[in-house]
Amino acid sequence: MDPFALLGLVALLFVKEAGLPVPVPGDLLVLGAGVAAAGDPAAGVITLVAVLVAGYAGGCIQFVLARGTLRRVLIDLLVRIGVPRARLEALADRLRRGGARGVAVARATPGLRVGAIAAAGLASLRLSVFMPGLVAGNTVFVGGHFALGYVIGPAAVGLVTGSGTIVVAVAIVVVLAGAGAVGWSRLRRRGASHALGAVAVVSDDSVYGSWADAACPVCLAIATMRSTGR
Repeated sequence: MDPFALLGLVALLFVKEAGLPVPVPGDLLVLGAGVAAAGDPAAGVITLVAVLVAGYAGGCIQFVLARGTLRRVLIDLLVRIGVPRARLEALADRLRRGGARGVAVARATPGLRVGAIAAAGLASLRLSVFMPGLVAGNTVFVGGHFALGYVIGPAAVGLVTGSGTIVVAVAIVVVLAGAGAVGWSRLRRRGASHALGAVAVVSDDSVYGSWADAACPVCLAIATMRSTGR
């Protein structure tokens, strides 16, 4: 991946994890990074480490702010972008009991990730409890999406190269993002809610908080199967 492109990606993921409402599906960004690094193991390792560190650092900052002076501001911001206060309070209650394991499960679960850090701050978890959970959960979720992009990368790059244009790549991203929005809308209409490990999903009044964090087909399939009890 081009160094400047990697720097831009890392910066975007950092501010997104720090709590700024960036309306871009995080999993699609990571998938794209995996595709860009496909075929080059060294670049893949460097890109994955950079993406993971950006997530750890941004998440830590959001947690400290949510637990401290900007607690009310960040929680209100999440509520405005579609994460209901009831969801945050439910997560906070579960995280108090689940500790690091609860944080890890929340951060690895599509749709829950966006509110998990603020909920951990609302729960007043200790940093020594929060950080191991953040690192474990982010590594599973981000690493899995990066690996998926890395594996399908050669085929995707070949498709774009064969067409002689970047239009195909843009179309793929648009289709996946659109599928994500539609999928989360369908889940909301079904009133999807379930418990997973130490955390609970509470149906959103707005789908876009979840869509901005989880829009890939795999995430939607997992959410759909769990919402239907399969």
